[in-house]
Amino acid sequence: MPPPAPPTELVPSERAVVLLSCALSALGSGLLVATHALWPDLRSRARRLLLFLSLADLLSAASYFYGVLQDFAGPSWDCVLQGALSTFANTSSFFWTVAIALYLYLSIVRAAREPRTGRLLWAFHVVSWGVPLAITVAAVALKKIGYDASDVSVGWCWIDLDAEDRVLWMLLTGKLWEMLAYVTLPVLYLLIRKHINRAHEALSEYRPILSEEHRLRRHASAADKKLVLIPLIFICLRVWSTVRFVLTLCGSTAVQSPVLVVLHGIGNTFQGGANCIMFVLCTHAVRTRLFSVCCRCCPSQPSAQSPAGPPKPPAPSKTGESQGSRHTPDELPVT
Repeated sequence: MPPPAPPTELVPSERAVVLLSCALSALGSGLLVATHALWPDLRSRARRLLLFLSLADLLSAASYFYGVLQDFAGPSWDCVLQGALSTFANTSSFFWTVAIALYLYLSIVRAAREPRTGRLLWAFHVVSWGVPLAITVAAVALKKIGYDASDVSVGWCWIDLDAEDRVLWMLLTGKLWEMLAYVTLPVLYLLIRKHINRAHEALSEYRPILSEEHRLRRHASAADKKLVLIPLIFICLRVWSTVRFVLTLCGSTAVQSPVLVVLHGIGNTFQGGANCIMFVLCTHAVRTRLFSVCCRCCPSQPSAQSPAGPPKPPAPSKTGESQGSRHTPDELPVT
């Protein structure tokens, strides 16, 4: 690896954009965790995996926020601490993203049974938390995490660019798993989409006679199928980090391009926010309940009483509609 280029200086506008991205990602990840805690009936296995991904993204956004806010000028104890936390959370996010895609592949394409998926969940925990923790502990013990002059980051600390084997540790602490995810996720995603499309074609001629129960079951599983969008979000956000990593290996001054720096900063920090947009704000069942909670927390002021006395009861409907057919806002069906 050639000598690193001069340090990449962060201007205040770039730092402000990345800090905003960190804050929005933390808020989005926290909202995903809150919806999981508030509504037990939405806790499918796929959404439980999304919960663990959100926890990793929350820790990642918080550690990146501190690193960008500090804008380290050299090695220090909090630089190492921030680098260790972000390394663990970032690598764990890679593993959980692949775990979600693998779970969807096994449950949709291979039709894995419940006991098998239960054991698989424990394996996901061991790999997605254990492997990043072991790598991070080894990197800290061998003093590989430190100041990186922002050439492979956007203000936060990662692998010390003065280390002779820095390329190896950059790969072990993130880039290797990131590039493997670029290959694994699209393959699993394409296999899932191919299977779903083939199943839809096979059932198309029978859809008119499907029972209401089957239609409701397909509708309830739509949110889980929507999780296949996580790999696409991951690739679109993370590719800028890989571009700057390759430019750093080549010793190119293009690594300091303001556009690449901002895209890298947003891409590495906004995964939690993107997941929140897709699986909270763009999911009808969760969005309806969330808006209902917000309305209850912010009640409107009661209307003033008329001086003529209390309002009269409403006249009976001309169509003879019974009172039992009316629904309150809390009785809205969850779809």
